Amino acid sequence: MLIKKRQSATQGIENIIISLYAKGMSASDIEEQIRELYDFNISTSTISRITDSITNDIISWKNRPLESCYLIVCMDGIVFKVRENSKIINKTIYIAVGLRRDGKKEVLGLWLGKNESSAFWMTVLTDIKARGVQDILITATDNLNGFTDTIKTVFPKSVTQICVVHQIRNSSRYVVWKDKKQFTKDMKEIYTAPTKEAAKAALEDIKNKWNSKYSYAIKSWENNWDELTVFFDFPIEIRTIIYTTNLIENLNGKIRKYTKNKLSYPTDDAVIKSVYLALREATKK
Repeated sequence: MLIKKRQSATQGIENIIISLYAKGMSASDIEEQIRELYDFNISTSTISRITDSITNDIISWKNRPLESCYLIVCMDGIVFKVRENSKIINKTIYIAVGLRRDGKKEVLGLWLGKNESSAFWMTVLTDIKARGVQDILITATDNLNGFTDTIKTVFPKSVTQICVVHQIRNSSRYVVWKDKKQFTKDMKEIYTAPTKEAAKAALEDIKNKWNSKYSYAIKSWENNWDELTVFFDFPIEIRTIIYTTNLIENLNGKIRKYTKNKLSYPTDDAVIKSVYLALREATKK
């Protein structure tokens, strides 16, 4: 049933092996699973060779042409542990997800670098532009120093919205546990306000109430106010799509689900292969 006429043994189970690997199983786990399910022995080296065969798919996917315009592009980084020069260090997979004009989401690419920085995002944005993207209407990002200026350099007409969810998380770090629930509830009055003016009034109320205890948290809202309130320029129906990075947060969750069993990766190629396969599983939906 598995191996059709004139097929080799590996051809019959390649898709099964790649699917199991994509879901976070190691080569030795897959070997054991295949033996138990099908009473069929396949070596870990053969399994590795089969999973390595998708390298060409990754290269062509990473270099494919993109749409000329995206409505919203969300950008974020996920940290993985990777072995380098006999040490295990943190490296960041940079991901960009675009909302196309037909309403569908598309992962624009994966890029591997060291710590998340606006300088590396310049490389990402330049690559996106080189692959055919002429304009991005709105970029949704976390509050990374220099990120907005980097975006403006490559896509000068794009407006940048700092993710409100990231902002709440960041400003709540300065709040003690017993105040956190009330503080986050008060902050909700800002981003659910009907207009930018009403949001500003809500921020003033919060400032009067909390500034004596958490001035740094309030200041972070004031310093990033213009980029936190871009969504008020758009109709109510689409504001939540703009002010949160849910487009990419849900995807990150699925990637974590498929890669959580791997404590560290032996090479850069291994982590890219694993995340690409996790993306392929996630984007089936």
